[in-house]
Amino acid sequence: MPISKGPQAFPRTEFLRRLSAVKSEMVRREVDALIVFNTHNISYLTGYTTPSGYVPEGLILSMHEEEPVFILRQMDAPAAIHQTFMSRDSILAYPEALIGTPETNGYDAIIDFLHDKGFENRGIGFELGELRFHAVTKFRTRLSNARIEDFTNLVTWIRIIKSDFEIAIMREAAAISDAAMQRAAEVIRPGVREADAVAEITATLARGTNGKPGTNIAEITLCSSPRTGTAHIRWSEDLFREGSQINIEIAGVRHGYTVPLMRTFSIGEPSERLHRVHDAHVAGMAAALETIRPGKTCSDVANAFHRTYEKYGFRKESRCGYANGIGWIEPTASFQNGDMTELKPNMTFHLMLGNWFDEDFGYMISESIRVTESGVEVLTNTPRRVFTL
Repeated sequence: MPISKGPQAFPRTEFLRRLSAVKSEMVRREVDALIVFNTHNISYLTGYTTPSGYVPEGLILSMHEEEPVFILRQMDAPAAIHQTFMSRDSILAYPEALIGTPETNGYDAIIDFLHDKGFENRGIGFELGELRFHAVTKFRTRLSNARIEDFTNLVTWIRIIKSDFEIAIMREAAAISDAAMQRAAEVIRPGVREADAVAEITATLARGTNGKPGTNIAEITLCSSPRTGTAHIRWSEDLFREGSQINIEIAGVRHGYTVPLMRTFSIGEPSERLHRVHDAHVAGMAAALETIRPGKTCSDVANAFHRTYEKYGFRKESRCGYANGIGWIEPTASFQNGDMTELKPNMTFHLMLGNWFDEDFGYMISESIRVTESGVEVLTNTPRRVFTL
């Protein structure tokens, strides 16, 4: 029996709007087809969120067709039919015989399609930065008469300004982040294993809140003393103890849209050092948030944070944040000195103020934010304090 279409997070018109923006760039750069490999960009253009990109797959946009064509592994084609806004005819499956073979693979199926449609002598755009060397070589060799243009990050930059539909989904994801952080405050106690606390946090990230479940589990960072100087370490088998500091970074996810949140916890009264670090970060965050508005640059936001933060006697070497949306990070704009990306309404960022001072001491606080017409909306709603348990 044929699989049915699943519930769509966005209307068809929203996907056609996104495709139209990409096709405008294709016209400007005089290419007839564009092959998208980045899994987050495929999600953005189709609604597909199944993690199948570990094998060759590609979304082909043509200037001559309204819908793109998605070429992917046979076993994953039903998921594409179910999840995407596209018609069944736009989902093309290549056989399982192309998996695990050293010479011929799914990229050959994409190339065969381009030949069948007559693109082999035209301008074709590729996200070359998403491909390994042997794949790039295959495309250049088998499409030797085509004019190949590098479109790496083009779709990603289009994604940086969200639609109102996307913002609504991100608010739902933000509420899940808040609920999961609240759950962390409920379950972290002396004698509890880090792993067991993460299990409870993960359950909330899956169940969601306000009738909106999480649709994926993003990576979770949780570390307690003496590992708080580790930025991205996972949880351990250790027990929380009296006097432990705990750093947590989580993210609610709705339909691929990921809204991160970081907070620091203390079992018992926080140390004097932790108090000072927290006060400096909160002051710096307030300065950054006051700076965010259309017309300012990412560099302006970073410098506002640093000027205030350094008055407290601290320095932060890492950036202060980055664009986010589908996936944890959109590799475009960053809150760091020298990034002259101009802020525009409906850009979204993770204002990430974690800082790691010593091998055994660091601190986390962050907010996910939206640039509004006149300032900033903080999407997350968790109190900006060290949670004392």
